[in-house]
Amino acid sequence: MTEAATGTRPHDRPLDQMRPIEIEVGYAPYAEGSALIKMGDTHVLCTATVEESTAPFLTGTGQGWVTAEYGMLPRSSPVRIPRHRSSGSGRTKEIQRLIGRSLRAAVDMDALGERSVLVDCDVLRADGGTRTASITGGYIAVHLALQKLVDGGLLESLPIVHMVAAISAGVVEDQVRLDLEYVEDAAAAVDLNVVMTDEFRFVELQATAEDGAYSHEQLNQMLSVSEAGIRELFALQRQSIGLT
Repeated sequence: MTEAATGTRPHDRPLDQMRPIEIEVGYAPYAEGSALIKMGDTHVLCTATVEESTAPFLTGTGQGWVTAEYGMLPRSSPVRIPRHRSSGSGRTKEIQRLIGRSLRAAVDMDALGERSVLVDCDVLRADGGTRTASITGGYIAVHLALQKLVDGGLLESLPIVHMVAAISAGVVEDQVRLDLEYVEDAAAAVDLNVVMTDEFRFVELQATAEDGAYSHEQLNQMLSVSEAGIRELFALQRQSIGLT
């Protein structure tokens, strides 16, 4: 355990421990790739659709594109979320851009060719960490979809250059905690989302102080527990796609 992991939290989970994780691949049989990821009571269905055309601004370049859409089902939370509010809010658009940027870091767009991979992340149950679960599950869906193209002879080799996974951390009651559930996220003084490749290089860091400010030491602690959590996520991803 790290120095940050000295207390308890909901369900008596150690501070540097993630929630129980389950991943079911092939959950949506009509999609080229899909994964249902469950991190505690946060459940997200990620599907990947391949289209034989690239984004309009890339037409003629030989490059492909990966993009994402994200939404929360109306009763994924204790209070019903109207569909128009979920799909059109600034928060939703920001999360979609984050997921798309993160998953593009996994794919060689030249090797993909003039194709698009459209990733849909639908939150079935929300209890914190929906965007990071979407990225982790979304990678699995993309990998499976592209492997299907290889198996079908449409690609010579898998255009994956990195695995990508994400996790949240934060400071709650002066404690650095990994993988915040909603009651912790709502009370957090600092909220951090970390996206990394399997080379343990950062794709994105989103660290925000909700109450006051945070120290360099706290940031280092959050990054340390996040990297440890992401190592576990990579192992689960590999197992899910049959690499171990």
